[in-house]
Amino acid sequence: MTLPDPVQLAIPAFVGLIILEMLLTRLRGVGRYDWRDTGASLFLGFGSTVAGALTAGAVLAMSLWVYSWRLFEIPFSWWAFLLCFVLDDLAYYVFHRSAHRVRWFWASHVIHHSSQHYNLSTALRQTWTGFFSLGFIFRLPLFLIGFPPAMVFFCAGLNLVYQFWIHTEQVNRLPRWFEAVMNTPSHHRVHHAVNPRYLDRNYAGVFIIWDRLFGTFEPERDDDRPRYGIVKALPTLNPLWAAIHEWVAIGRDAVQSRSAGELAGRLFGPPGWQPGGTGETSETIRARWEAASTRREA
Repeated sequence: MTLPDPVQLAIPAFVGLIILEMLLTRLRGVGRYDWRDTGASLFLGFGSTVAGALTAGAVLAMSLWVYSWRLFEIPFSWWAFLLCFVLDDLAYYVFHRSAHRVRWFWASHVIHHSSQHYNLSTALRQTWTGFFSLGFIFRLPLFLIGFPPAMVFFCAGLNLVYQFWIHTEQVNRLPRWFEAVMNTPSHHRVHHAVNPRYLDRNYAGVFIIWDRLFGTFEPERDDDRPRYGIVKALPTLNPLWAAIHEWVAIGRDAVQSRSAGELAGRLFGPPGWQPGGTGETSETIRARWEAASTRREA
């Protein structure tokens, strides 16, 4: 069965919503657009599309090979699509958490977090090197279970389309029942923030229930408004540097490694890891902030 690409179908809506958000930003004074930053996001999105097209054949071939070993025969039925969508979102949560906790995956994912602005154009700031970092492996178990590749790719596209609208400051908080189950702009603002309280939280794609279940949920607070970007902000808006800067840093650290263990830590440890605990990881940043908060309260 051939299914449409939800992302391609949604592109006109993406463009229209970005234009609408630009107008609302000007009228309401909420949020911010910078033409240079937005231009970099659009260029990175275009590059990601090209990279995806160049590697799509290899990903499909791998998916079909794994599917040939499937454990079950799952039909194209409504319940299968629903189950696939939920399990694909769980696979996305595992990928996304790994993309923040393992430097090798972070080197590709950091592109998406490199903007210091938070608006709908940020959603288009996507990786060029996802195939190289092997991010697609997190969905392979779905093919092994028996979900047809066309179904999985369709559900993955729906997941990506859903995540577009949550990249905005124009929506404050939604009804409590919705915030309890679904990922929302409020939850995702936390994820994009560099405030110590918010680092490495709210990995959800569609359902925030995964973060609630696995202990990675953090609510947005009015007394700690999110500040966006990455811990070490990029010194330039050059999209090429945004796309490769972490890979360059990995290469530099790799040649300086003095043992296999040190090399493994610099490749697969958390971002910021350095030998002897001298690096700045999210845990060390949060621990220092918590200690300072305790002293202020004492």
